Amino acid sequence: MKSNDEIRDYVRKNYARVAIQGTQGSCCGTGCCGSNETEVRQAYAKIGYFESDLSEIPDDANMCLGCGNPVAIASLRPGETVLDLGCGGGFDCFLAAKRVGVSGRVIGVDMTPDMISLARKNADKYGNSNVQFRLGEIEHLPVEDNSVDVIISNCVINLSPDKKQVFKEAYRVLKPGGRLSISDVVATARIPDDIKSNLLMVACCVGGAEYIDDVKQMLKDAGFINIRLTPKENSRKIIKSWNFGNNIENYVASFMIEAVK
Repeated sequence: MKSNDEIRDYVRKNYARVAIQGTQGSCCGTGCCGSNETEVRQAYAKIGYFESDLSEIPDDANMCLGCGNPVAIASLRPGETVLDLGCGGGFDCFLAAKRVGVSGRVIGVDMTPDMISLARKNADKYGNSNVQFRLGEIEHLPVEDNSVDVIISNCVINLSPDKKQVFKEAYRVLKPGGRLSISDVVATARIPDDIKSNLLMVACCVGGAEYIDDVKQMLKDAGFINIRLTPKENSRKIIKSWNFGNNIENYVASFMIEAVK
């Protein structure tokens, strides 16, 4: 088994390449996002985004790395503070910023310096002063206690080798009554060992997926209540489109995960 540091280092390097090369540097080398604007928009529509979501966001933020639309389930309100775990190029942060308005605030955290640089450049293009990006690991968030209303995340927590710590940190930074609204890949059956031990498959959001009951227990142990895990209706279609082979869609699915502090 690889150490936690080896896993983080591999994932960081993989996503640094994506930050530099864009969709051409697809994290898994599968070209699942497509190489032209039409294919990118079709891929985003498949995981739950709307045409209006793409129209006002910097193109370099559209990196097609997600498995759902966490902003759509977050029920964001003007004035709220939102935290995006693993913000990438900032796509979901910019969508969230539109919903919380100028009286709200959005913080994006990512462990990859190249992603943070890209997100900040995109923020300059977008011209929105209520979005900021911080370099850090989601297991050790650079965020104050009890300071966030809503946490969103898009297909990132599965990449962490210490998911229990991620949920503990999420609980720490949320205000009482704060909400967790994330999209992620969850295991629905026992993932074969050769997939779980393959660093590329971990970086591709499959090898590190945790079993659904284990995710629920981690959330409970962290202190969360009102826990709901809901599979996306077109999950098999989403997973199959990643072109991994090995019938991956029989082992993992795209879920919306919600909970309250």
